[in-house]
Amino acid sequence: MLIQGSYDGSSFFDLLRHDHHHLLPLQHLPQLSPGAVDLSAAVPFGTTVLALRFADGIVIGGDRQATEGFEVSSRRIEKVYNADDYSVIAIAGAAGPCLEMVKLFQIEMEHYQKIEGDVLVLEGKANKLAQMIRQNLPAAFQGLIVIPIFAGYDLTTQEGRIYKYDITGGRYDERDFYSTGSGSREARSTLKKRFEPNMCRDMAVRLALEALVDAADLDVGTAGPDIYRGIYPVIKIVTKDGIEDVSEDELRPMSEALLAALKG
Repeated sequence: MLIQGSYDGSSFFDLLRHDHHHLLPLQHLPQLSPGAVDLSAAVPFGTTVLALRFADGIVIGGDRQATEGFEVSSRRIEKVYNADDYSVIAIAGAAGPCLEMVKLFQIEMEHYQKIEGDVLVLEGKANKLAQMIRQNLPAAFQGLIVIPIFAGYDLTTQEGRIYKYDITGGRYDERDFYSTGSGSREARSTLKKRFEPNMCRDMAVRLALEALVDAADLDVGTAGPDIYRGIYPVIKIVTKDGIEDVSEDELRPMSEALLAALKG
């Protein structure tokens, strides 16, 4: 139970930061000098996520694999989460801190809406996430890096928007597409070659899936569609109508065709 302190604004994150700092994620880690301890080999890491614009909004997705050193720690991790009704966050980096940040960010969006009686504008949401990433900087120095992609539909400008970040909390707009994680270079290469402005929904979904398949083909940390186990990437679509999850029934035939083409 939170006890009333000095902060009385509408930000749940700022409430914790001002009056309950000990409740913030990863505050138990010792504050060591940069590079003094590297915890990256001891925790699961989520790998490739991406986002691209299409005619009606944003397609955002990620593979399902998490690695721990040279081992696969999970084949079914989810890296793409709804932040609210019109925005999505995709995570790459240390799995535990990533998931804690997602939960805190979701609470932040809900808390703001309850206090203010209105939804925070998309750019304001992106700035809030930048604050949280900046707060994680001491943990990032110890290898627990969190690098998300944030995307959503801007109800003010009536368009889909993509935001990328660095480990210091720097926030940058991406016009057309972006990918981060261990397979990001391969995914971005595919997106760069295949991307077209104002693509239709189906073309954008297929391109997102193709980029993840190409990343998995060259990056050991990224997993493509696993037809045998029935594991497919998580892909979401964000438009003026809200968020749609692309079903496995839709992804399965696309995956089979892409893998057959890769084999051929």
